Amino acid sequence: MPGTNQRIDAKRLWDTLMDMATIGATAKGGVRRLTLTEVDKAGRQRFTEWCEALGLTVRVDAIGNMFARREGRDSSRLPVLMGSHLDSQPSGGKFDGALGVIAGLEVMRSLKDLNIVTEAPIELVNWTDEEGSRFGHSLMGSGVWAGIYTLDKVYALEDVEGVKVGEALEAIGYKGEHPARPFPADAYFELHIEQGPILEKEGRQIGVVTGAQAQVWYDATITGQDSHAGTTPPSARRDALVAAARVIEKVDALMRARGEDGRGTVGFLQVSPNSRNVVPGEVRFSVEFRHPVDAEIDGLAESFPAEARRLVEENGCALELTELFRIPAQPFDPSCVDLVRQGAAKLGYSTREIVSGAGHDAVYVARSVPTAMIFTPCKDGLSHNEAESILPEEAAAGCQVLFEAVVARANRAL
Repeated sequence: MPGTNQRIDAKRLWDTLMDMATIGATAKGGVRRLTLTEVDKAGRQRFTEWCEALGLTVRVDAIGNMFARREGRDSSRLPVLMGSHLDSQPSGGKFDGALGVIAGLEVMRSLKDLNIVTEAPIELVNWTDEEGSRFGHSLMGSGVWAGIYTLDKVYALEDVEGVKVGEALEAIGYKGEHPARPFPADAYFELHIEQGPILEKEGRQIGVVTGAQAQVWYDATITGQDSHAGTTPPSARRDALVAAARVIEKVDALMRARGEDGRGTVGFLQVSPNSRNVVPGEVRFSVEFRHPVDAEIDGLAESFPAEARRLVEENGCALELTELFRIPAQPFDPSCVDLVRQGAAKLGYSTREIVSGAGHDAVYVARSVPTAMIFTPCKDGLSHNEAESILPEEAAAGCQVLFEAVVARANRAL
């Protein structure tokens, strides 16, 4: 590899990624590793075994975030963090999240192989419930850690079966004893697949991520009236699903009005009573908007609730709309971003500067710790899908850049 004789082991990285992918493996080649389930527990335990085999000290905080520490030469220096998450979507891919954790593990393994002792300690993090697919609240572990959400509020969140986060943590044995709050750290680096088509389309090997989009998320409930599909004429209908369809169409229109930078999605829909011969009386669904510019999201948050309410009331129904959270656009730390840029240049990789369209744990960590992200391409930009795919050499390139950036930061002159 040009530019360095300190190489990660690309085959070991890939083999470990495939090993983790056996935990929760699906028939279509993806993974189902929902947060705080027995499958998630199995992934956490294997991660712990790998870390402890390297002599790393693993600790768990009160929301289940896991930190694996490698000591540096100077114990008084703040640690350099790296990581991502091991939980998945219900029908997720092998690499979303897991790449960042396993690549961090490979960095730790390579440091040991190369007999490198960094000046500062290094910690590898597995954040709890980045995906939000079980309890409806993404970036949960990093959000609690960063002080965005209170621990009590998150413990009380329930899944569709009524299981609370606090109960689920206890059930799998990962309600840790350490406080879930920011501790002093020098930097945080996160490697992730792009989850979009830009790098692949442009033939770039590494995405130098300069920040993340602004977002606003809602839970919506539309209440109409259940009635017989065959005997209820149009004038007497209060069809909650029709009202929801009007709102969903508006979400799409608002997105498209903002061009290629616009994002608007309804990804969850629950119809009640969900019988083919009953006019639906209640619909619950999610709404989210994203954009690189804060003002666009603030404008949507100001106008969308009234527009949605008008559409629902015109259909004889009532709307309950709850804003779950609003995340401002998050720029990443210029010095950390520059280390990613320098690492890629040293290795001879082609790069592109990019703003993340997805939310990542790095977005919340960046509020407390200087942060940067590294993207690798994924085939057809496909993610949150069992067909999600990257090449072994793409994983290796991202991991090698992570190695360069983390080691450079951990050895920087103070």
